[in-house]
Amino acid sequence: MDKDVIVKLHKNFEDFVHSEGDVEFWYARDLQKLLGYTKWQNFQLILDKAKLSCESANGTIIHHFADVSKMIDTGKGAKREIRDTKLTRYACYLIAQNGDPRKEEIAFAQSYFAVQTRKQELVEERIKIIERLNVRSQLSKSEKQLSQNLYERGVDDVGFAIIRSEGDKALFGGYTTKEMKQRLHVPENKPLADHLPTVTITAKNLATEITNFNVVDKNIRGQTAITDEHVLNNSDVRDLLIRRGIVPENLPAEEDVKKLERKVKTQDKKLSGKSDGF
Repeated sequence: MDKDVIVKLHKNFEDFVHSEGDVEFWYARDLQKLLGYTKWQNFQLILDKAKLSCESANGTIIHHFADVSKMIDTGKGAKREIRDTKLTRYACYLIAQNGDPRKEEIAFAQSYFAVQTRKQELVEERIKIIERLNVRSQLSKSEKQLSQNLYERGVDDVGFAIIRSEGDKALFGGYTTKEMKQRLHVPENKPLADHLPTVTITAKNLATEITNFNVVDKNIRGQTAITDEHVLNNSDVRDLLIRRGIVPENLPAEEDVKKLERKVKTQDKKLSGKSDGF
């Protein structure tokens, strides 16, 4: 997510925060707009899902979702009463978790409400972590699908390992998977992808997705033919990166994905356990 977008969204969310004693809260109708939902009816569906999530986590709904009435102007001095809900930070987090992750506002909110501080830089850091975890998860799914496609075409686990290794060699300018681990100081028993930066994981996933598509669409069979296909796709992706000034094998290693997963889970548990209610 672009840093300028994060700055803008952070300011928007800060502008609508209220406080009641020591409790920060947001109004549901404000949050609806902040999260990019134009219709209240659609947002209510997300609100109901969040309440169920709260209950499933052994939370008390009324402590985090407080129904209220508000008077609003309808024009020419007239007013009418509408229903609204005061939401704790935890309630807002649950709403974000049940929203559409493809929306930038939702992706931002998931991190904004999870971090037990309103510092923009920490929100930005968590968003980057979530993005990296998401692309790593997608790569795992793509590789699992590739393994299945190969199995259906008579290629065993050893063949799959060879094909994947040859793909890495093409992506990293001739460096094998083992050599890249040594280059990045990745333990031998750890997956290389767990230590790669987001852009490289995305590149590996793109090449793997193309291989999956062509293997099925063109009914490619045999270890040699599929290896050639996977090498070609990784080479093409590498060429794209190089043209944009990115040399995959020269990028530094990043923190182990498994550690980041534990960090995110710990933050989420702290939010659930320490979030004060009304």
